[in-house]
Amino acid sequence: NTEGISLPLSNTKDFIISFDIKFTFNGSVSVVLETTEKGPPFVIHYVTSTQLIAFKDRDITYGLGPRTTWTTVTRDLLTDLRKGIGLSNTKAVKATKTMPRRVVKLILRGRGAIDNITISTTSHMAAFFAASDWLVRNQDERGGWPIMVTRKLGEGFRPLEPGWYSAMAQGQAMSTLVRAYLLTKDETYLKSALKATGPYKLPSEQHGVKAVFMNKYDWYEEYPTTPSSFVLNGFIYSLIGLYDLAQTVGDRDGREAAQLYSKGMESLKAMVPLYDTGSGTIYDLRHFMLGIAPNLARWDYHTTHINQLQLLASIDNSPIFRDFVKRWKSYLKGGRAKHN
Repeated sequence: NTEGISLPLSNTKDFIISFDIKFTFNGSVSVVLETTEKGPPFVIHYVTSTQLIAFKDRDITYGLGPRTTWTTVTRDLLTDLRKGIGLSNTKAVKATKTMPRRVVKLILRGRGAIDNITISTTSHMAAFFAASDWLVRNQDERGGWPIMVTRKLGEGFRPLEPGWYSAMAQGQAMSTLVRAYLLTKDETYLKSALKATGPYKLPSEQHGVKAVFMNKYDWYEEYPTTPSSFVLNGFIYSLIGLYDLAQTVGDRDGREAAQLYSKGMESLKAMVPLYDTGSGTIYDLRHFMLGIAPNLARWDYHTTHINQLQLLASIDNSPIFRDFVKRWKSYLKGGRAKHN
């Protein structure tokens, strides 16, 4: 019935929930949460639909997709609560301050079975393998994970229509899958990581992620826009994924990933000076591509750039990375480049 089956929990300390679920038809698992906000509790619904996320009144809905075979679901209730509230168009709830106080109960609706319900403080490994398995299940025939939302990077760039790939997402997926393989030795994860190089080889206009700067330097686009945008942090994440893959699979199977990585590093070493303002860094190269004002990196992105170059300096002894890390760190303390 619509009331469902209720399981009282009354947990006030732990907010990571995990359960095994199998539905024979449509169904849902709902978690009732008391929070620091006044008023009735919030209810987070995990439903067998393909809808990503929705928020109305105090109901937050996440689509899990069909679950007709036994699968494990692990969710961080604090994250799901705040993401849902963040969709609100009003200022009545401050998403950054809302905290869960008590998991009141679990409500089951539909036809199916549930088992192994646990609530814990952390569940990092379960979340890691849930993400790894999702990547394997949802990779398409091109080796990518299409992003099914429209992305408008800014005036002057053609909007990216649903179905585009991101080199940053591809790289981070590779890094995740490689680690899943190293932990389990399950070749399924490694095969998926190898397949993920596919979009790197195709130009953006051919549904890939590759751009070429000044007809010379290959660049893997976080946002494969027209014209190209050359976002720095996303490009470096894409390189880290290629490095992880090449180092794991070795010379024979990893040759393609190693070549893509090498070409990308050559581009980065040549182009990283373009992102230095003398007092900070630049997020992308729209000022060059569109002839407009530069898109200055916020300080959190600036520190990301520093951290990324520090990581690269640990695997590549080129002095350019150490030199730029030193200078960019000085900008955090008010340092400035010399003037004439």
